[in-house]
Amino acid sequence: MPARTIHHPAASELDLATILRTVGDPVRLAILDRLREGGEATCGVLADQLGMPVSTLSYHLRQLREAGVTQTRAEGTERYMSLRVDDLEERFPGLLTLLESGTPAPAVR
Repeated sequence: MPARTIHHPAASELDLATILRTVGDPVRLAILDRLREGGEATCGVLADQLGMPVSTLSYHLRQLREAGVTQTRAEGTERYMSLRVDDLEERFPGLLTLLESGTPAPAVR
């Protein structure tokens, strides 16, 4: 059985209003901070770092991916998430710098 394709919007389809609406959630902003600090991470690692259930984190990661903020890479049964730094910087220069919260990530349980 072929692996399921993970959809990512093309860089040219990234929409600033959608991105801002998506990262306006404090949990998603915390996810961005973690990915910016640590680079690529799995859902399990991020869930441990943020102190939240994997199911909750998975929902937020899907929102970020569908908005074009993150990308997901499959390797076996693991999924690795990372920021689309190059695409975002090319399309909206300085956006990621502006989104740095500078506050500790909230623990969600």
